[in-house]
Amino acid sequence: MTDTLPRVPAASPSAPAPAAVPMEPPTPPSPAPAPTAAPSPATTSTPAASPAAVRSAPPSPAHGGFAELDLLGAAGLLDQHERARLADVHHLAQTLLRRQSVDPWNREEFAPDLLAVLADAGLGALQLEGTSALFRGLVHAEVARADLSMSTVLGVHNELVVGVVDALGSPEQRRALLPRLAAMRSLGAFALTEPEHGSDVARGLTTTARRDGTDWVLDGAKRWIGLATVAEFAIVWARDVADGTVRAFVVGTDLPGFAAVPIRNKIGLRIMQNADVTLDGVRVPESSRLPGAVGFGAVNTVLRHSRAWVGWQAVGLQLAALEVARSYVRERQQFGRPLAGFQLVQQSLARMAGNAASSLALMVQVARLQDAGTLEMAHAAMVKATCTAQARETVALGRNLLGGNGMTTDYEMAKLFGDAEAMYTYEGTQEINQLIVGRALTGVSAFV
Repeated sequence: MTDTLPRVPAASPSAPAPAAVPMEPPTPPSPAPAPTAAPSPATTSTPAASPAAVRSAPPSPAHGGFAELDLLGAAGLLDQHERARLADVHHLAQTLLRRQSVDPWNREEFAPDLLAVLADAGLGALQLEGTSALFRGLVHAEVARADLSMSTVLGVHNELVVGVVDALGSPEQRRALLPRLAAMRSLGAFALTEPEHGSDVARGLTTTARRDGTDWVLDGAKRWIGLATVAEFAIVWARDVADGTVRAFVVGTDLPGFAAVPIRNKIGLRIMQNADVTLDGVRVPESSRLPGAVGFGAVNTVLRHSRAWVGWQAVGLQLAALEVARSYVRERQQFGRPLAGFQLVQQSLARMAGNAASSLALMVQVARLQDAGTLEMAHAAMVKATCTAQARETVALGRNLLGGNGMTTDYEMAKLFGDAEAMYTYEGTQEINQLIVGRALTGVSAFV
């Protein structure tokens, strides 16, 4: 991940963006001049700097990748075209998503204007473009660095909807759905988890599909379904009552018997609209069944890559926390000098940077495995568990550095803190992912 662009004030969605600077591999840092101490305050404790002042801290006196939070030079592994495009995504996310996301996050409302930013950037077809897995991962990290909710919207859209239709749909379904999805003129939802079956949904899936002439009739309930209240259709996973096979269906959200109710009062991912879904005799034609979705193995293929995507989100969230914390401690003064000049503060920042770099290094290798076609579920589970745990620690360290100001979204860190908790749980809990890794290591399943 790189940040070769200067920090700029928030821009309105209609404002033209400055030309992006292509990212390059970091160069070795040159000797840096000693930081100039800020003027001593009149007392040993000064009021907290305003959020605007904190977020517009002066440029770091350091040089090179660390000053730009390009901790490992990962963007330098991309070709020139992908590197330039990643720079554009970084600039767009920082100027048109980051600060604009705080208000809808506070209100717990979906943000169509932020969705339009992603659509206008051409990010609705990442799965279809033939770019490298590393590029796609770094894009997800850059969007997560600006806002995790919109990163989740982008990830669900690409990994769990576009990717599923492309991989498991019929030629007719691909022709009908993919063009609108690619332009983000249409959104879909991925309906797998159920109210009584989350971690054990593979065995416990209770939503049913019953053949009735040339149609299928779906009955059941789903929970935590992202985008279900705003999507045009949902990909519903159900068990065929005739033979017990798990199948998937494209179900219009406007069909009789389909209902989606928003889940409120979440502590994280507050822009992302999760919902409780009920299916009461929903009738769909045979042409709505995804022919490639036969058995739970099809689900696992999807989840293998979506869990890897969450690892990239963890990278982006950690870089966001590190950036917010670093800006704050350079500006905030206590005992007559900036907090950045205290050893324990620098220790926390170094720990945060180490976590972020470790997560990034894991994900770079995962991208190589994806491009080689050798990524296994154990790999995806390992990086999801590891990177989200590191993100949880990183954001906690950052929140602590902000003291009381870390408790309000005015300084951004509280938003990152809540989002880290959500990310730690979705796409398989920490324990479930660790058990997947343990099974791969020992050959023995310890789930039950």
